[in-house]
Amino acid sequence: MTGQLANAKTAETVGRRAEALDALDSVLPFDRRDFLAGLLSDDDVATLRHLVREGIGANSLRALASDLGYLEAWSFAATEQALPWPAPEALLIKFVAHHLWDFAKRETDPAHGMPDAVMAMLKTGGLLRTDRPHAPPTVRRRLSSWSTLTKWRGLVGNFNAPGLQSAIKLAVRASARPRGRKSKKAVTADILTALLKACAGDRLVDLRDRALLITAFASGGRRRSEISALRVEQLVEEEPVLADPKAPDGEKLPCLSIRLGRTKTTQADSEAFVLLVGRPVLALKDWLERAAITEGAVFRGIDRWGNLEKRALTPQAVNLILKRRIAEAGLDPQAFSAHGLRSGYLTEAARRGIALPEAMQQSQHRSVQQASNYYNDAERMLGRAARIIV
Repeated sequence: MTGQLANAKTAETVGRRAEALDALDSVLPFDRRDFLAGLLSDDDVATLRHLVREGIGANSLRALASDLGYLEAWSFAATEQALPWPAPEALLIKFVAHHLWDFAKRETDPAHGMPDAVMAMLKTGGLLRTDRPHAPPTVRRRLSSWSTLTKWRGLVGNFNAPGLQSAIKLAVRASARPRGRKSKKAVTADILTALLKACAGDRLVDLRDRALLITAFASGGRRRSEISALRVEQLVEEEPVLADPKAPDGEKLPCLSIRLGRTKTTQADSEAFVLLVGRPVLALKDWLERAAITEGAVFRGIDRWGNLEKRALTPQAVNLILKRRIAEAGLDPQAFSAHGLRSGYLTEAARRGIALPEAMQQSQHRSVQQASNYYNDAERMLGRAARIIV
């Protein structure tokens, strides 16, 4: 009877948390609500609701909620206790040891890395899919989320402790896992041309996909989250511009500006914008006119019968659209993702000799080092150093 009462109380608690998470339904998928309610504490839910009131971005909140759910589940599996706030340095180091380890050493030392019992509990909960160590960026992201949530609770964490930083460096070295790119191949101009040919029809879905792909690329390689969240209200018609700035009496091209608002590198009240000139403007206007979209989401779902839906595309849908068109163009969908549009824009800019600062104005990259990597790669591909013996 006592066990039944405890289960009833647990169900009641989970139900209450699920109702509290209803307030986040605009950013948290409904099917994740009950799942997270079973993992999070009342304080966790209160923290997430506070973040919404503070205006945190939808993508950031989804990532924080997902990471928080994983951390709570891991803490319970590893220590049989809820996640403590603030977390002691020893627990942070334990988290690193459980997720970054040497796969070869585990073959001879079963105690190395994440214990089998912890791994089994996380797999049962659908939170772990692999027997291998995690990727270092994933571990760093979850630690960063942990640190952010600690600060939002008004507490001081141990995330800069020398012991933790040393443990991370040693664990990354031991894991010997090279960092992979988000998209194996960049969607450069030649690939984009093939994609546009793959959606050259006159169906509504063809117009949408054409406008989506050329807009995402030409606007500096916008992230899939930015493209899915793009609204008509962000588009501003500008005066036509010269096709050739050196020919003042030459042809003029249509021009639009996209006011970015909040993105990964800009704030909601930022005046940052990027420009669309020429063909991308025409493709975008054709789509909006054909779909009769005058406000709200620019890129929307289309059902199997070709009917336009009111809901905006999700970031995942943007990725699937690109992969589908990649396949239709006769290319390998596994080699490309939506991030390839972003890397492809900078790669193409480098190939055409466009100065890095000018390209970064359009791509809105905040890190010169990150953006310059694409330039360095392009120069190496076109250079003679690798062609000594051909």
